[in-house]
Amino acid sequence: MATITECRDALDKLAGGLARADGDVRGAAALDRTLSCHLTDLDTTFTGRLADGRIVVESTVAGPPPGKAQIRLAMTGDDLVAMVAGELNFAKAWAAGRVRLEAGFRDLLRLRSLL
Repeated sequence: MATITECRDALDKLAGGLARADGDVRGAAALDRTLSCHLTDLDTTFTGRLADGRIVVESTVAGPPPGKAQIRLAMTGDDLVAMVAGELNFAKAWAAGRVRLEAGFRDLLRLRSLL
């Protein structure tokens, strides 16, 4: 089972990848939205912002998200680490119910190029 530190490192790696992206990916990541990622197996939530093509993790809280972020993810820590490492395809994991993504319809359309 992935640790909270491994999951935080994975989010930092994802944030770095988005910051270096260009083209359609950079455009999709250019949203300014609140973000939460709930790790169901660790009962921990990372909260932050997706802004200017970067993910900024602002806090780590025990339990489910304390508020309703504009973009909400939920998955296990192992799935987060595997997705960021390129070992798990997001779309397949989402279709299989391993990952939950909740956002407004317009945000989902913009985020699809990231998936």
